[in-house]
Amino acid sequence: MYKYWIASIVFVCIVFVAAAQERYQGVWFDEISTETATYATKDGENLDLDIYLPQGDSETERPTVIFVHGGGFSGGTRNGQMIVDFCTQVASRGYVVASISYRLTRKGKPGGFGCECPTNEKLNTINAAVEDLQDATFFLIENREQFGIDPQKIILAGSSAGAETALVTAYKPPYCYGLESGPVSFAGVIGMAGAIVDTAAVYDGAAVPSLLFHGTDDNLVPYATAPHHYCAEDAPGYLVLHGSYTIAQKLDKLGVPYWLHTSCGAAHEIANKPMTDYVDEIVDFCYRFVVKGQKEFRRTIIEGVQKDTKYEQFNFCEE
Repeated sequence: MYKYWIASIVFVCIVFVAAAQERYQGVWFDEISTETATYATKDGENLDLDIYLPQGDSETERPTVIFVHGGGFSGGTRNGQMIVDFCTQVASRGYVVASISYRLTRKGKPGGFGCECPTNEKLNTINAAVEDLQDATFFLIENREQFGIDPQKIILAGSSAGAETALVTAYKPPYCYGLESGPVSFAGVIGMAGAIVDTAAVYDGAAVPSLLFHGTDDNLVPYATAPHHYCAEDAPGYLVLHGSYTIAQKLDKLGVPYWLHTSCGAAHEIANKPMTDYVDEIVDFCYRFVVKGQKEFRRTIIEGVQKDTKYEQFNFCEE
């Protein structure tokens, strides 16, 4: 009798909290449908995207999240089980979600996307992925009435190579899509262990609200500013990247809202962890920073031991 009473109270509390949450914040839809469409054909390859749509939804202009998978620009898929589960969870809050394929220009190439991949090829690879993400965005905007998309509230998200693609794309100037409402700026960006090539690209008028997940000991994509893969300066693929910490510093100077989510001592596994462990944080960012347009500056530190000596002059794990 005692155990049953406790369980009943917990159930009532959960129902009450869920009912109190607004659309785009709490779970509103139990059934999500998925459609696959080809948004472009390049080099004889169809580039597809999966669109996750809340069923029974009467809204016609909804915030939209476009997700870009990781894989070092040589592997990965848009529909792995982790990504499917993640997209479904976000869509259950009322968002439209699209997970895209893009050209994996380093697939089967010697050196992959590491230190033996020449710097110019790395830059060309990133630019090709950015172009594909722009084309996927254009496709969704062209078909906004069919999918119920608000073109002024599109949020980019990505993991690892996908995060690099999403961040570089998001910080570009507004795009002209021929809309009566004018050029489109992305409403926000979510980077999971991502970085950018040039901080000058983050400037007033182009920077957007950002949620940045990263581990201080990331061995591939630097948390702050360092060479990609920590390649030696004389390596063919030497390329300095600016990770989440450096991006957050730039956004702070510009007064652009951001949320820096730091995992102390974590390596590149943070590229995937937010899709399973930090879905609530992602939804909270989408709801407060984009849907509500609140101007916030957050720094979250997950406890751990910072071990990477490359950053020994900094203590990122203290405020």
